Amino acid sequence: MSAEVSGATDAPGAAGAASRGIFPAELLDRCISCGFCLPACPTYALSKDEKSSPRGRITLMRALETGVLDDDDPTLREESSFCLGCRACEPVCPAGVQYGELLEHWRSSQWQGRRRPPLARVLTNVVVRNWLVRRLGTFRGHARTATVAPQGPHLMLGCFERALFPGVSRAARRLRPELDCPADQGCCGALHAHNGDLELGREMARRLGEQLPGTIVTTAGGCAAHLTGVLGRDRVEEFSEYLVGRSASDGSLSVGELRVDGRRARVALQDSCHLRNGMDVWRQPRELIAAVADHVELPGAARCCGSAGTYSLLRPKDSRRVLAPKLDQIEAAGVDYVVVVNPGCQRQLVGGLRRRRSRVRVLHLTELLAAAQDGGLPRRRLRLPARPRRAQVPADEPAGLAAHLNDRPLPDDPGASGAGRPDAL
Repeated sequence: MSAEVSGATDAPGAAGAASRGIFPAELLDRCISCGFCLPACPTYALSKDEKSSPRGRITLMRALETGVLDDDDPTLREESSFCLGCRACEPVCPAGVQYGELLEHWRSSQWQGRRRPPLARVLTNVVVRNWLVRRLGTFRGHARTATVAPQGPHLMLGCFERALFPGVSRAARRLRPELDCPADQGCCGALHAHNGDLELGREMARRLGEQLPGTIVTTAGGCAAHLTGVLGRDRVEEFSEYLVGRSASDGSLSVGELRVDGRRARVALQDSCHLRNGMDVWRQPRELIAAVADHVELPGAARCCGSAGTYSLLRPKDSRRVLAPKLDQIEAAGVDYVVVVNPGCQRQLVGGLRRRRSRVRVLHLTELLAAAQDGGLPRRRLRLPARPRRAQVPADEPAGLAAHLNDRPLPDDPGASGAGRPDAL
């Protein structure tokens, strides 16, 4: 980061001079550049580069706001993309900087036209169409009800969760049958808000709020935080806090115990960044896990897993660098299951542990609790798939062909059948 940029923009209030109106001044001016955010930031931990920290990125935002840097500056493009958006800087900030909202404004400015990542454009174009979102889960058997209660509570179906992990919504309704779950509900807009289209993301949240009046219960931490920011905290509950709140009032939580090989299961939790950092919901999932199994606290449970919405798709190498130490911790903890409260985290950990051929299985919290209620998981979920046999070709074959065939599963590879589906873990 150049001295010119740093000197021109470090001081609070700099955004007020020659403001371009990209960021709300009250948000941008709040940062006092104290540096408390640096140890909390996963990308700063990777790079040890000031501009890849929240404080450094806010300096870049101020430079963009005042015109010191123009929209096409490569550092601005790189850092708006490199940031995970995990909001781990927010709870440790003494000035109360709302960094997540600043990042949304930044990307809405930076990620326009040709500067918007093509994959982000494709994904947001898919979920903005309600009929297409409904089609994603049509053949996957997610939970659904025909009626909508006037004031809820309603179970929100995640746009991709209904297709990738349909068992999550089914388990949620087994645990709380009073939750209605209309199949025609649309996307909450979190994907748009986090990927350069903040206003449309907010409009989609308002639309969903009209479609599902009253209380909305979600099984996705990222969606919960986005909806809370638009509809208000009184309208939105994440599933674990809803379940704990209801069981405290009516004593309805009675889900038994989950056992593995005759002993109480050992279960770790991976926090949802937006749920923990944006809504301060982290105690409730742990309380529910401890009710049915032995909860094992991971040293980095509160740190991002590298999924971060579309991040794992847009920046897969950086995503895996963030994930790697977490996988080490999971393996070292000797747990049977690692539980998540967000579909992006579920996809990330399923993929990472599968690549390591780990015996640890990934479950959403609702699936864990439903399994305890049902007397346990099917036995097939506890077995480690056999290491797939690989076709071998002679060494004198062309290198490209050898690489292709040697990495291709044979027909009896478990990963080539339904056992390889994300929700089959």
